[in-house]
Amino acid sequence: MAMSLAAKLIARACGRERVTPGEIVTCRVDLAMFHDSSGPRRLQPMLEQLGARIWDRNKVVLVMDHYVPERSEDARRIVRIARDWAREQQLPHVYDSIGICHVVVPQHGHIRPGMFCVGGDSHSPTGGAFGSYMFGVGSTEMLGVVTTGEIWVQVPRTIRMRWRGRLSRGVTAKDMMLAMIGRFGMNGGAWQAVEFTGEAVRALPMHERMTLSNMSAELGAQVGLIEPDEVTRDWLAAHGAPGVEIAPWHSDPDSADEEHGFDAATLMPQVAAPFSPANAAPVNQHVGTVIQAAYIGACTGAKLEDLRFAAQVLRGRHVAPGVRLLVAPASHADRDAAIVEGTLQVLQDAGAQLLPSACGVCAGYGDSLAADETVISSTARNFKGRMGPPSTRVYLASAYTVAASALAGRIADPREVLA
Repeated sequence: MAMSLAAKLIARACGRERVTPGEIVTCRVDLAMFHDSSGPRRLQPMLEQLGARIWDRNKVVLVMDHYVPERSEDARRIVRIARDWAREQQLPHVYDSIGICHVVVPQHGHIRPGMFCVGGDSHSPTGGAFGSYMFGVGSTEMLGVVTTGEIWVQVPRTIRMRWRGRLSRGVTAKDMMLAMIGRFGMNGGAWQAVEFTGEAVRALPMHERMTLSNMSAELGAQVGLIEPDEVTRDWLAAHGAPGVEIAPWHSDPDSADEEHGFDAATLMPQVAAPFSPANAAPVNQHVGTVIQAAYIGACTGAKLEDLRFAAQVLRGRHVAPGVRLLVAPASHADRDAAIVEGTLQVLQDAGAQLLPSACGVCAGYGDSLAADETVISSTARNFKGRMGPPSTRVYLASAYTVAASALAGRIADPREVLA
């Protein structure tokens, strides 16, 4: 009987040779990740009340990324709780103020093919880019995980998104995701396993694959999986996880419960209008919309590859008068690499204001956008009130499109600048 990648990962985690969609099984957790907002401030009092301990400190990763840098007394209190608890628990894997959890954790080699992981954040499916079953859970579910090392899961159906062809210049994984969300809506994944495959997906570098898996959350999926290959293995080897096994972690032929096809070669840059990623449409439907700010940040829009995309557009140019271009690299590693190769200097020469490597504006913590502003952003979500006051209008796009729009002072097609 054919098994999907999702089924194989769950079967390994529950100690069985095979599982089928609809079954409910108990899985052993290989990694539990949470951050300053979702973790210690919520888990500590519950653990103390139960008199419980962490099942395995080596399998826990804590990242301070939401409330840093601390802009208020409340933020300082929350971060202090996380830091104090990490010391008390003697956690060996703590990453404090060096970037966004969904980028920092894989950059330190914690996620590898075949693993079963949970994260205290809705964008935890990022781990699926590495052939790992990873999904987001709430604090009470995380309490069960950190005390027992286990969690139950219903084996999902697999929805395969097959992308043929190759992306043209100026079109990215972010555009692929917005096109899928625009077509299927924010519940199109229906809490199932979405698997991204095809020539276009195999051609993507890891940074771009991470964007696909990350935004499977916006499709309503539990996980967003990509079969690991040599690209995966080489990237992990460069990030502290050499010699990973990729051979077993693939879907069998005809194992998908549902399949949809797309042509990457004909895909245009996409833009999602306020106030939902599902309001996605080709950029030409929004060209000319005047903006006051442009934001290149978040786990889906400010990794090294995204910064390079923006630099290709901005090199030797300057943003339009009256437009603020804000750049928050996804991690210190990405920021430092961008400094060494000159990418960050290109952005700053064009007028970009550099912000800390944190969730920041994307999650509405600390820095935020102004009332009544129209903004184009490389973030994953544009819900009303998320990145600023309810009157702030946020359009979503790739870093290419955000940079081109900052140059024009209005939403623009990046392909015209790149040409």
